[in-house]
Amino acid sequence: MRHLYGVALAVLLAAAVFFGAAWGYVWAFNGIEASAATSSGLPSADGGGLPAAGGSLFQNTHVMVGGGALLAVGLAAGLLMVIPRVSPLAAGLPGLVLVAWTVLYASDVREAVRLIPLKSSDSGTGFELLLFSGLLGAAGLAMMAPLFIPSRWRGPSQVPGYAGLGDDTPPQPATVSAGISGSALEPTADFTRPSDDSPDQG
Repeated sequence: MRHLYGVALAVLLAAAVFFGAAWGYVWAFNGIEASAATSSGLPSADGGGLPAAGGSLFQNTHVMVGGGALLAVGLAAGLLMVIPRVSPLAAGLPGLVLVAWTVLYASDVREAVRLIPLKSSDSGTGFELLLFSGLLGAAGLAMMAPLFIPSRWRGPSQVPGYAGLGDDTPPQPATVSAGISGSALEPTADFTRPSDDSPDQG
């Protein structure tokens, strides 16, 4: 059941990469290009040709919105990668797809671009730009890392002192038997003070 949830999270993360990260990349890229074009008439000493004339990009809505989308998707992918209770499939499956798509792009560009859905939208354009730059392949390699950690494939260990009866059964307190007869444990040796009649130890 844990890995089934991981597959569902993998689908959601793949959608976030395409509709969130790819779209955000295009928005941020277009904002930077427009800002650089605006300052292209200024002298180079005044930041001519640089985005925001060499100043702050915080006033650029495209950059802030697009960059925020990229950061949000990156944060979601990072959490799925590092949280031990999450199945490694959640981040590993999208990462595997991104790496395979990058390899296909390197070997057959036309076929890789043909497989991109909604190519006329900002998400499709951003996905192609990320694919061309190699960022999707690099991100995919990082997302595949949990697949190679053996402890991520096992369920979380039970709390010490509790015995689990199965994945669907809540853990029960472990009991300790007092013995076959069920009587209380008693000391096996009687440590008493020596009597006055005992011989002196020489």
